[in-house]
Amino acid sequence: QVQLGETGGGLVQLGGPLRLSCAAPGCIIRTACMGWFRQAPGKQRELVARVTNAGYTNYADPVKGRFTISRDNAKNTVYLQMNCLKVDDTAIYYCNLYQAGRDYWGQGTQVTVSS
Repeated sequence: QVQLGETGGGLVQLGGPLRLSCAAPGCIIRTACMGWFRQAPGKQRELVARVTNAGYTNYADPVKGRFTISRDNAKNTVYLQMNCLKVDDTAIYYCNLYQAGRDYWGQGTQVTVSS
């Protein structure tokens, strides 16, 4: 079993920064595609950002220019740096790992942006 663990969520002020972290098994993270998804109440889960094993990234339109995904393979960790947070960013954020045709998910971490 592959277990992912998200940390860094919490309550943040409008416009503030927050960084999420996702720890993954070191044996597979270096060759995996990693991503962040989020789901707000009453809405479908949506892609936030993705980074491939080759370092290519892509972002959802609502977060472009504000969020940055990065990976530190030496620490077996993927990060999501969030800046200029909006109320609409409030959601549960999930870490995703895709490897060998399989998806693995973390339990999620709540991000709440207060106005």
